[in-house]
Amino acid sequence: MSVFIDLDPDTLTFAQVVDVARHDAKVSLSETTLTRVNKYREAIDALAAAEKPVYGVSTGFGALAQRHIPAELRTQLQKSLIRSHAAGVGEPVEREVVRALMLLRARTLATGRAGVRAEVLQTYVDLLNAGITPVVHEYGSLGCSGDLAPLSACALVVMGEGVAAGPDGVAGPADEILKTAGITPVTLAEKEGLALVNGTDGMLGMLIMALTDLENLLTAVDVSAAMSIEGLFGTDAVFAPELHYALRPHDGQSAAAANMLAALKDSGITASHRDSTHLVQDAYSMRCAPQVNGAARDAVAFATQVAERELRAAIDNPVVLTNGMVSSNGNFHGAPLAHALDFLAIVAADVASMSERRTDRMMDVTRNQNLTPFLADDAGVDSGLMIAHYTQAAMVSEAKRNASPASVDSIPSSAMQEDHVSMGWSAARKLRKVVDNLASVIGIEFYAASRACDMREAAPAPVTGAVISAIRETVPGPGPDRFLSPELAETISKVKDGSLVAAAESISPLQHTVTSAAGTWLPEGGSPAVNDPEFTALGNLNAAAEASGTDAATTHQDNAGQDSAGKDNAGKDNAGKDNAGKDNAGKDNAGQDNAGKDGAN
Repeated sequence: MSVFIDLDPDTLTFAQVVDVARHDAKVSLSETTLTRVNKYREAIDALAAAEKPVYGVSTGFGALAQRHIPAELRTQLQKSLIRSHAAGVGEPVEREVVRALMLLRARTLATGRAGVRAEVLQTYVDLLNAGITPVVHEYGSLGCSGDLAPLSACALVVMGEGVAAGPDGVAGPADEILKTAGITPVTLAEKEGLALVNGTDGMLGMLIMALTDLENLLTAVDVSAAMSIEGLFGTDAVFAPELHYALRPHDGQSAAAANMLAALKDSGITASHRDSTHLVQDAYSMRCAPQVNGAARDAVAFATQVAERELRAAIDNPVVLTNGMVSSNGNFHGAPLAHALDFLAIVAADVASMSERRTDRMMDVTRNQNLTPFLADDAGVDSGLMIAHYTQAAMVSEAKRNASPASVDSIPSSAMQEDHVSMGWSAARKLRKVVDNLASVIGIEFYAASRACDMREAAPAPVTGAVISAIRETVPGPGPDRFLSPELAETISKVKDGSLVAAAESISPLQHTVTSAAGTWLPEGGSPAVNDPEFTALGNLNAAAEASGTDAATTHQDNAGQDSAGKDNAGKDNAGKDNAGKDNAGKDNAGQDNAGKDGAN
């Protein structure tokens, strides 16, 4: 029996996002969610029926927002928006990225704040549950005004147009694939086009999956570093707890040091040279591994906080407030995510760089403490791991190139209306490459370190020994030169799927940074998913308009600050508890939309 994940905007977790994206978990919608979505839609329907033009409801979009669109053209307006914005090019992105993007857009729709009809939200869920994946191209998002082209490619499929892959992975015309699945395409109504494309969902989905992967990799690299130190006759004394939090209270450093100490506990190899008089201090790549791995952990903790907050946001422009007004805003800007994504790429590349330095020491007979050159069986006849290290070095170099931040490279667009963008999608795309390279770099370190330990006479520690045994189940130990690519690939696979960390933890528990509860944070005062908004269709809209001195059914005026008979004031929806839009007592000035002047998608 399939287990369904309830798409509750207040409870969706990182693990659930990953389950839907990577493992095809099914999604359900509660009656409470559907009722909330329909309630907020009443505000949009009221504004659509009014004579006053409202941005995103009865106007054009972006730099064309000044045109009032009559009712009979608004369906065409939605179609034109989606068709024109589905302008991505390049290779299709990974299926898991598209599924995460769709789930997270559906999550925002489920808050009600986007103002769509329940049938639109249901269709997104139906596509996910049917295993239908829109074809989304690599390029087309600047990480501002949302991930426009990627989200538009998904919306196009919801309309029954464009290209999608079925559950068998074969791509074809969307209308045919939807028909086979028994899904009826949606004819979009007022505001719904913008609601489907104005989100940071691609960036957030890739960030959550990167954090999930880094949780495993940063624990794996603590163990691989310990195994390298063991094979290189390094000391475990520098990982003693009194040298870490007590002297330098960084949580990540303390966790990494504790993991390395646990991995080396009761090592026969380490004990065999404990009284050495010539091994005074280890190189930085060994001695300072907790400091570098730990700093990466702290960066992951920061990025987790960013992702947790974004996972409780309602990103759209314009949005429906709890008093029924529809307000322009700038929440679609991806800067918070872009900065976190770039930060993770930097620290992941640095961890990879240090891992490669330890591998390099094992190759060099002048530094590897009496191991053979390149850990070869018969050096000279055999080349050992010489070229395996080359491969590792090439991947580290690529990771360093991809660590250059994308978020500092804004490029203006949309006739200078969107004159600063985050480039967060690009930051996320290159982070995926860095994380994948990091896994390979760690895998090659494990391959080399396990061989180095096998070449020592004494026994490894119980933890590192369990990991070596897990590797040896499918990868042979030292011997004459062999075809290395399959063996390296197999070791890397064991790193990626978490089996090497699991082998280590079968002996001793290890510390982690991102827990299984990640994504359970809620903002103080409640989330944007308010079930009892203060409006009753057009009646409250007229009252709000009268209080602010504007015509009925106008958009929220950012510098008036008197929405809903003065109740909203500075965006404090839900009796001051909304937190989604504290626009500084109406002094936002970033969005003087005045029925269409804002123009930003």
